[in-house]
Amino acid sequence: MSGGVVLDAKGLRCPLPVLRARKALKDVPNGDSLTVLATDPSAPKDFEAFCETTGCQLLENTENGGVYTIIIRKPD
Repeated sequence: MSGGVVLDAKGLRCPLPVLRARKALKDVPNGDSLTVLATDPSAPKDFEAFCETTGCQLLENTENGGVYTIIIRKPD
Protein backbone atom coordinates (compact mmCIF):
# COMPACT_ATOMS: atom_id res chain seq x y z
CA MET A 1 0.00 0.00 0.00
CA SER A 2 1.62 3.23 -1.11
CA GLY A 3 -0.94 5.75 0.23
CA GLY A 4 -0.34 7.89 -2.81
CA VAL A 5 -3.47 9.70 -4.01
CA VAL A 6 -4.89 12.75 -2.20
CA LEU A 7 -8.27 14.24 -3.11
CA ASP A 8 -8.94 17.78 -1.90
CA ALA A 9 -12.71 18.00 -1.46
CA LYS A 10 -12.66 20.93 0.95
CA GLY A 11 -15.56 23.30 0.39
CA LEU A 12 -17.66 20.70 -1.42
CA ARG A 13 -21.02 19.68 0.02
CA CYS A 14 -22.64 16.25 0.09
CA PRO A 15 -22.70 14.24 -2.13
CA LEU A 16 -19.78 15.75 -4.08
CA PRO A 17 -16.91 14.49 -1.86
CA VAL A 18 -18.10 10.89 -2.19
CA LEU A 19 -18.77 11.23 -5.92
CA ARG A 20 -15.31 12.69 -6.52
CA ALA A 21 -13.75 9.94 -4.38
CA ARG A 22 -15.57 7.25 -6.36
CA LYS A 23 -14.17 8.73 -9.58
CA ALA A 24 -10.65 9.12 -8.14
CA LEU A 25 -10.62 5.50 -6.95
CA LYS A 26 -10.80 4.33 -10.56
CA ASP A 27 -7.18 5.50 -10.96
CA VAL A 28 -5.98 4.05 -7.63
CA PRO A 29 -4.37 0.60 -7.91
CA ASN A 30 -6.06 -2.23 -6.00
CA GLY A 31 -4.77 -2.38 -2.43
CA ASP A 32 -3.66 1.26 -2.40
CA SER A 33 -5.31 4.08 -0.50
CA LEU A 34 -7.02 7.36 -1.23
CA THR A 35 -6.84 10.25 1.22
CA VAL A 36 -9.80 12.61 1.11
CA LEU A 37 -9.70 16.06 2.73
CA ALA A 38 -13.20 17.42 3.31
CA THR A 39 -14.95 20.14 5.29
CA ASP A 40 -18.54 18.91 4.97
CA PRO A 41 -19.71 17.77 8.45
CA SER A 42 -21.57 14.84 6.90
CA ALA A 43 -18.43 13.50 5.19
CA PRO A 44 -17.40 11.07 7.97
CA LYS A 45 -20.75 9.26 7.94
CA ASP A 46 -21.00 9.47 4.16
CA PHE A 47 -17.63 7.73 3.77
CA GLU A 48 -18.52 5.08 6.35
CA ALA A 49 -21.57 4.21 4.24
CA PHE A 50 -19.52 4.41 1.03
CA CYS A 51 -17.01 1.90 2.38
CA GLU A 52 -19.75 -0.47 3.52
CA THR A 53 -21.33 -0.50 0.07
CA THR A 54 -18.13 -0.65 -2.02
CA GLY A 55 -15.95 -3.02 -0.02
CA CYS A 56 -13.34 -0.33 0.61
CA GLN A 57 -11.70 -0.29 4.04
CA LEU A 58 -11.93 2.87 6.13
CA LEU A 59 -8.41 3.33 7.53
CA GLU A 60 -8.77 6.78 9.07
CA ASN A 61 -11.62 9.16 9.78
CA THR A 62 -10.37 12.13 11.82
CA GLU A 63 -11.10 15.85 12.18
CA ASN A 64 -8.64 18.65 12.85
CA GLY A 65 -9.58 22.32 12.67
CA GLY A 66 -12.75 21.64 10.70
CA VAL A 67 -10.98 19.52 8.08
CA TYR A 68 -11.81 15.83 7.96
CA THR A 69 -9.08 13.45 6.85
CA ILE A 70 -10.58 10.26 5.49
CA ILE A 71 -8.32 7.49 4.25
CA ILE A 72 -9.87 4.60 2.41
CA ARG A 73 -8.16 1.51 1.03
CA LYS A 74 -9.29 0.10 -2.29
CA PRO A 75 -9.86 -3.67 -2.14
CA ASP A 76 -7.24 -5.99 -3.63
